[in-house]
Amino acid sequence: MTPATTSPRNRPATRWPLLVGLAIFILTLSGIPAAAASGGQSDVAGARAATARFHDLSAADSAGYSALVADLAGITCIESAAGGMGLHYLNPALVPELFDAAAVPTIDAATPELIVYAPGSSGEVRLVALEYLTLKASWDANYASPPTLFGRSFDVTLAGNRYGLPDFYSLHAWIWNPNPTHLFAPDNPNVSC
Repeated sequence: MTPATTSPRNRPATRWPLLVGLAIFILTLSGIPAAAASGGQSDVAGARAATARFHDLSAADSAGYSALVADLAGITCIESAAGGMGLHYLNPALVPELFDAAAVPTIDAATPELIVYAPGSSGEVRLVALEYLTLKASWDANYASPPTLFGRSFDVTLAGNRYGLPDFYSLHAWIWNPNPTHLFAPDNPNVSC
């Protein structure tokens, strides 16, 4: 056999289909566990895509996120010892149970009830999180189990809270600002008022 017949250029192509098939198989297998273990990561990506335009506060306002939430003391930038939440802008149309006890609540990853912004040092705001909210009594009257999104159960806040609301379910998703505590923790130590 001459050296020319053993060069890579002259080798039979029988290995290429095997190598391509093996590569596709490995890529497929590596994607399956990631999707299965993602706990709703595709929903997180969908929520990011659906809310990316809200980096512009005027776009959020135009979409109905026009009510700046304040607690009972009139505080609009929410924080606690565990960290900050920021400024919450509510879209009242997405929480009809706040105004009508007979309304059937819904939760959708692409349409959070609140958009959360962190204030900047020179008065600007930046989008940091999404918050999903529903009143507990309304939800429980219509569904057999508490709400979940992204593979995660909602937190429960009882009546007597700083917002003056009856018991409610909520879930924060810190998809625009990393939260070292957890993606779905209520407070973020990286956010301050």
